[in-house]
Amino acid sequence: MLPLFSIGPLSIRLPELFILFGFWIGLEQARKYAPKQRLNPNDLFNLVMVSLIAGVAGARLSYAFTHLSAFAGRPLGIFTISLDMLDLSGGLLFAGLAALIYGKMLGMSFWPTLDVLTVGLAVFGVALGLSHFSSGDAFGAPTDLPWGIELWGARRHPTQIYETLLAWLVALAVWPRANDLVARFFHSAPGSRFWFFVAGSAAARLFVEGFRGDSSLLLERIRQPQIAAWIILAIALWQLARRLPQPPPKPKPIPPEDLPHASPFIQGD
Repeated sequence: MLPLFSIGPLSIRLPELFILFGFWIGLEQARKYAPKQRLNPNDLFNLVMVSLIAGVAGARLSYAFTHLSAFAGRPLGIFTISLDMLDLSGGLLFAGLAALIYGKMLGMSFWPTLDVLTVGLAVFGVALGLSHFSSGDAFGAPTDLPWGIELWGARRHPTQIYETLLAWLVALAVWPRANDLVARFFHSAPGSRFWFFVAGSAAARLFVEGFRGDSSLLLERIRQPQIAAWIILAIALWQLARRLPQPPPKPKPIPPEDLPHASPFIQGD
């Protein structure tokens, strides 16, 4: 693990750097794909920026609302820059609402926009795995397997590597290209790329969570993230099934009484 990278007196935190580069590269790739979905790349960029600002502000406000005692004596502390004082669920809620409102103001189609953003999310998923590998977060359970890594005083499953490789495979599956897997199966139905990404990511999470050493357990046995992943996977597969091309309906048989009657044959003399 290498959380810090030093160049002379300058020290750079690699986990945050991976996140930053993943966000930037993912956004640029999504902007390149936007015209194929008849979306304006600049509108897409503005949508992401508005969502990001609203998400950060919402995460801070949500954290402050749930920890009022921490700011009772210093209300201006809410403006302190600290990643530890952000509520993820509140941030996602505010970011989603801002994206919906702003996208509607710009007249952006909902499902094509999500399909375009999926390209960026796929890149960000790989960057997130690299960030975890650099920081040592999302570590694995102890193992005796030869590919285990020494981390936090034990030999563990390299779950960060599992996560990165699976995110890379999911990105390959949803990436738009000449031989487009998603377009071939779903005939480019709006939303199919997004739900394919959600299904692949949920399946990857199910696999990786089985080797994690820091999962939240329910009744000391059931991994809570896997329960959520099963639910998300079921919803994604249901949505994908709705987008599969439907066979043409079979023609209904014509009742005999509705069949045209042939004229009787008249023989000549």
